[in-house]
Parts: sequence; C-alpha cells; structure tokens
Amino acid sequence: MVSRGRHVRRGRRRLVTVALAVVAVIALGAAGGAWAMYRYDAARSSVILPGIRVAGVDVGGMTRDEAVAAVGRVIAAELARPLRIEAAGRTWRATHAELGERADVAGAVDRALAVGQTMTAFERAWHRLRDEPVAMDVEVPFSVVGGPIERLVDRIAAQVAIEPRDARIDLTADGSDIRFVRARPGRKLRVAAAEEKVLRAVRSDLRSVQLGTVRVEPKVTPRTLGRTIVVRVDENVLYLYDGFRVMKTWSVATAKPGWTTPTGVWTIWDKRVNPTWYNPALDSWGANLPAVVPGGPNGVMGTRAIYIDAPGLIRIHGTPAPESIGRYASHGCIRMRNEEIEELYELIPVGAHVIIAGYRPPGAQEWDTPAAADI
Repeated sequence: MVSRGRHVRRGRRRLVTVALAVVAVIALGAAGGAWAMYRYDAARSSVILPGIRVAGVDVGGMTRDEAVAAVGRVIAAELARPLRIEAAGRTWRATHAELGERADVAGAVDRALAVGQTMTAFERAWHRLRDEPVAMDVEVPFSVVGGPIERLVDRIAAQVAIEPRDARIDLTADGSDIRFVRARPGRKLRVAAAEEKVLRAVRSDLRSVQLGTVRVEPKVTPRTLGRTIVVRVDENVLYLYDGFRVMKTWSVATAKPGWTTPTGVWTIWDKRVNPTWYNPALDSWGANLPAVVPGGPNGVMGTRAIYIDAPGLIRIHGTPAPESIGRYASHGCIRMRNEEIEELYELIPVGAHVIIAGYRPPGAQEWDTPAAADI
C-alpha cells in the first residue's frame, strides 16, 4: 500500500511539472509575439496608416517625405490657379501663389502621421497587417500672407489713376498766345476696398473679381477759377479775365528794344499804394536819376504797383508819363495810366496769376506801337 501511494504522488508531480512547462511555453510564446508586434509597430512608426488621405490624396503606407511630396504636387497645382482682376476696363492676372496664398502641407501630413498615436500598438499593427483602412481625410490649411495683394493693388491703382485737371488759363508752348484749359474729372481706385475684394476672392477660390473706382472732381472749374491778368505784348493790351470771361481791357506800355517784358505764367506776390521806387541801375541807365523816388502821381511807378515774381523786378504799375501807354517804352515793366492801375488794383488779389504772352514785333523801335494798336 505504501508503495502504491508513492507511485501516485510521483505521477501527480510529473503532471504538475508538465502543466507548468506548457504554461511557460505559452507565456513565452505570448511574450515573444508581443515583442515581435512591438518591434513591427516601432519599425512602421514613420509610415502613415492605410486609408488616410490628405487633401484627397491617399497617403496610406507613405513616409512623411513621400506624403509631403505627393500632396505638395496637388496643392502646387491649386496655388497656380489664376485670378482675373478687372478695373476701369483693364485686366490683370495673378496666381494664388503670387497673391500670397500659402498651404501648410507638412503640418497636415504630420497630423495624418499622428492619427495612430491615439491607438494601441495592437490596433496599429492590426490595421497595418490586415491593410484595414482608417477612414480619414485631413484638410490642408491655407492662409494668405500680407504684402503681395497690397503691392498688386498699389500697382493697379497707379495704372488706372487719372489726375483731375483744374481749369486754368495757360500759355501755348511757344509763348505766343494763351489757351483755355478746361476742367476734367479724374479717377482713382478704392484701394482699401480693392485689397479686401482680392483677399476674399483668393480665400473663396473665385475666378475673377471686379474692382471699383471713384470719380475725383477737379478743385478748380471756370466758375471758381477767379481772376487772371493777361498781358499781350504783341498788342500792348492788358486783359482782366474772370474765369474764362474778359471783364476789362486796358492799353499798356511794355519793353522797348533792348529790354524784355518776359513771357510766362507769373504770380502776384504783393501790391502797394504809392510805391517808393528804388533805383536798380545807379551805374547804368539810372545814373542820372535819384537813388530813391517817393510814390505818388509823379513817382516813377505812379500811384499803384502790382508786384509779380517774373525775373527782372517786373511790376505792373502807374506812370507819370501817360503818353507812353500803348508803346514799347519801358525797361520791362508793364505801365498803365494811374487812374486805370488804381481800378485794376482793386479788382485783382495777391496770389492771382499774371500771364504775359506774345512778343514785340521784329524791327519795332522805341516808342513804336503794335500795328493793330488804337491809342
């Protein structure tokens, strides 16, 4: 009986040993499988899970660099789309890339790679080994950087701009006559609104955009032009204009041979009553005259003087020698009868223009009158 009991105990021990060995083998197999799965998952960590798309491109099974290149080709084509921009009847074209649109392709691919980080290693391995797709489409974010749109709009603004033209009386190119320049409205682009429109068009993927312009009114019209003096040297006549209309005319004396009443558009910078005359030529033609002559009816410049910025100390002034009026008799100044310069003096303000046009006839002598003059 004892012998049999020993045999039973020994059999039981053998069964336990075998069972433990089997469990150990299974455990070792499981550990090995887990280790193999870990090694497999680690080796594929830089590969995007199957079925993931970025901007519609299937990047499953691609590395980061491969996915960035594949998606980048598609996005580059999108950024190369042109936008047609119209303003004032003209057209410009620029691609989305040229207008500053950018796409974060690398960031979108990184998000695609990161999808597996929310899974266990077993789940990732399951998708990879069975090629079971992860249904996900990652969008590529777009943005528009500042600068390109502003520069293009500034260029368009410069090309469509028309400066308004103010009304004025001007000289002809050769100085022989005057011309009337009519007022004309201008045009300018609404820059801030244009920049906003182009930006919205880029973001909304529009094909074209129309930019608006505004009318710019002239500051000066014939009605607001004010008064202008025109002196015709070929006629020895002074015209006073109000806008484009002649208000009054007077006969004047202008420069004798050897002297010049200068053609040009000049400005009145001062006016004086009973102006004092200071001899500008004590060592030449004024050597026999006083250095200073007080103003007044018998003064060199009579009772009034209108000072203009023409070279040569040119004035429009009165004279104690009314017989010189209508003739070529001065040293360049424009002489008027005292009573007439007094009238003009009250009608023309400082800041007004004086236009001297025309030329003394060739061969004219001192004290001559223009052929058409009636003095």
